[in-house]
Amino acid sequence: MGIAHFIREIGRGKHGAKNLTREQARELMTEILNGTVEPVAMGAFCIAMRIKGESPDELMGFLDAVHERLQLFTNPNAQPVVVLPSYNGARRLPLLTPLLAKLLARQGHAVLVHGCSSEDNRVNCEDVLAAIGISPATHVGDIVKGDVVYAHTQLLSSALWSMLQVRRETGLRNCAHSLVKLMNPVQGPSLLVTSYTHPDYASAMLTSLQAMAANAVLLRGTEGEPVADLRKIPVMQCLLQGRTADAFDIAAQVQHVTTELPFHLDVEQTANYIEKILTGHIPVPAPVQAQADLISRLSKACTQNPIEGNTP
Repeated sequence: MGIAHFIREIGRGKHGAKNLTREQARELMTEILNGTVEPVAMGAFCIAMRIKGESPDELMGFLDAVHERLQLFTNPNAQPVVVLPSYNGARRLPLLTPLLAKLLARQGHAVLVHGCSSEDNRVNCEDVLAAIGISPATHVGDIVKGDVVYAHTQLLSSALWSMLQVRRETGLRNCAHSLVKLMNPVQGPSLLVTSYTHPDYASAMLTSLQAMAANAVLLRGTEGEPVADLRKIPVMQCLLQGRTADAFDIAAQVQHVTTELPFHLDVEQTANYIEKILTGHIPVPAPVQAQADLISRLSKACTQNPIEGNTP
């Protein structure tokens, strides 16, 4: 059938474009994930959505289609798996998503990091994890407490990975970059730690997490990664079963510490920096430790109010 009729609705420009309903968005994304959309139409869709921006209903419809086809890891435990989407990488500051994952594993959490690269000029999580001894998973399965598992997006959804790679041709992010930060690749209890790059995305992401009845931490991460900035503690909003949990929220603590901080690290240097922290040669950055402690507190609250899972 194609998606031209959807592109006509969303591609009428900033002021003429119309939002799709949740069902229309689900139907459109189903076509894309089924691999029936021609490359030109795919590019047109990505650019049109980039100009218009995703509404909460569109995000939920897209996620409906994604979750119908997503390969899932399983969690047999009451304690939720902590999910860290890592898609932005780092250009200037150290990429510390692997550090957060290892700290959480040390605290007894099962941790799933998923991601891939859609541009080549950044340090990416997969390479740093490999440098500290964590290879990509080759199949989905149970995630054990105290383990960090890394899943490449292709393992979860090859079609979604292909959509992310459109960025290499257009030079622009598309709605797939929002979907991977909101999707839940765990069957069973989970706690999503996700981030936004620009404040404009915060409201739509929060609305989506509420609609998903998710356990989640939402923050403006470091260069788009779901980890606190070394230089300051950002605002961290918490949800339990989609309901705001203000008692757990962390307010911003602006420090702007720049002395003795590493910048512009490559993969090997980033891995060495993380190893020094993990072996106690240098202290854990206070914002990252505060984030890890928050996640542990929220995880404990989840087990006190157990749920079957967060997938809508």
